[in-house]
Amino acid sequence: MSAPVALRFLPSGDTALTVEFGRDIDPAVNSRVLALDGRIAQGVEGVLETVPTYRSLLVHYDPEVTDFEALSRRLRDLTIDLPARPKEGRLWRVPVVYGGDFGIDLDETAARHGLTAAELIARHAAPIYRVYMTGFLPGFAYLGGLDPTIATPRRESPRSWTPEGTISIGGVQALVASIAAPSGWHLLGRTPMRNFMLDRDPVFILSPGDRVKFEPIDADKWQALDTAAAAGDLVGEPIA
Repeated sequence: MSAPVALRFLPSGDTALTVEFGRDIDPAVNSRVLALDGRIAQGVEGVLETVPTYRSLLVHYDPEVTDFEALSRRLRDLTIDLPARPKEGRLWRVPVVYGGDFGIDLDETAARHGLTAAELIARHAAPIYRVYMTGFLPGFAYLGGLDPTIATPRRESPRSWTPEGTISIGGVQALVASIAAPSGWHLLGRTPMRNFMLDRDPVFILSPGDRVKFEPIDADKWQALDTAAAAGDLVGEPIA
């Protein structure tokens, strides 16, 4: 766990500011980000929208109601007595078909680390990950907790298209993708779970602060689970 650093309030254009809690990917830092986000959600005059990230909170505001200095003072007051320990959200079991057409980079990534495909799968599926933030596209869940022995730099040439539900790694991060999109990450598998469905309640399954445990499954289970997920079934199962 990283040592605490002084809060920083940084202007982000003329209608937003960033509250920076630290410099590292760290559960305690992220927990403070989410705690402040929750306090702001209870109502702060002039605030229009917030965007929590790994280590900072972007706060959009109405410049006709407040300004950088006044809002910074208000938000600093709200950071008093924020929790020092990370709050654990729901724990989700996320089924994954690894390798083959579902994870076209599995074998190459394993070889890069001197591992068999089975060893890489075991190391990827072993941790309980933390959902640090969602973004880039709706429902893209960025995870911390990857085994550092399989951390892999992003691809030199990103792909212009990767399928929805990809389970991939890039650097020290892991990802649950929500919709088809370009990507420079390494594709290890796919989950039938739809983390984002606009016409489903809930629209999103994974939220910042939640935890994820990947469950390797055989490819012959894909069709039934994918059909259920397409019909609105969560498929990803909360286990705590």
